[in-house]
Amino acid sequence: MTYQPDRTCGRPTRSGSPCKIRISGSDVACGTHATEQDKAVAEAHRRGWNEGYKSGSESSASFSKSRIERLEQRVKELEEQLDSTRRVYEVNGCQVVEVGGYAYRWRGNDPLEVGDRVLLPENYVSRLRNGPGPTVGVVNKLGIVYRGSLSDIVGRAPATGRDD
Repeated sequence: MTYQPDRTCGRPTRSGSPCKIRISGSDVACGTHATEQDKAVAEAHRRGWNEGYKSGSESSASFSKSRIERLEQRVKELEEQLDSTRRVYEVNGCQVVEVGGYAYRWRGNDPLEVGDRVLLPENYVSRLRNGPGPTVGVVNKLGIVYRGSLSDIVGRAPATGRDD
């Protein structure tokens, strides 16, 4: 719809002079001078414009959503590629694993697998949360990308006796 500033009705009044009531949008005449056909045309125009606007908004939102999903997938793929080139599985002859997002070294004879329950050494945070002594954790990933100093896993955690 094109913008038409200061549109007035313009239909003849009882005195014969043009009506000076301002109109806007799809209206072609003021409420006093508009015929049923004028009102129907204006309503059809408004409905069409609203449906077109809604359709365009939905289309744009759908396109944006699919683009975001594609970009997120691409970021995930690139992170996996980078991870695979930087990930190491052994440091100084010891297996290294991630437990709860942190890297640990395993000096045991039997290698750990994803899902194994292990005892982690006590640290400041674990002492506050769980009290003194080792904390139980679950191996999330084999290998690490972290390049700093590593704590040793204390041992394998005893079985819980439940089917988790």
